[in-house]
Amino acid sequence: HFHVLKNRTFTPTINIDKLFNVAGEGVYEAAKNASGGKAPVIDLVSKGYFKLLGNGQINVPVIVKAKYFSKLAEKKIKEAGGACLLTA
Repeated sequence: HFHVLKNRTFTPTINIDKLFNVAGEGVYEAAKNASGGKAPVIDLVSKGYFKLLGNGQINVPVIVKAKYFSKLAEKKIKEAGGACLLTA
């Protein structure tokens, strides 16, 4: 292993069930009362998480920004009416 780069695999993860705990106060209420395509945006990279995994339920539309999404997480967010945005 010449010049091994440890930070290539640095990917802190979070599950859907913890999404609103990280997002802060009032985000869940804003998502629940959202109408006309005004879903709140949750930026996970700024909160220190790079990948969203699909454990847990979500039933309100939110727009999630992250570097990586698992297939299940993407499916669940889209079924709830939200969107997954990839950030660099």
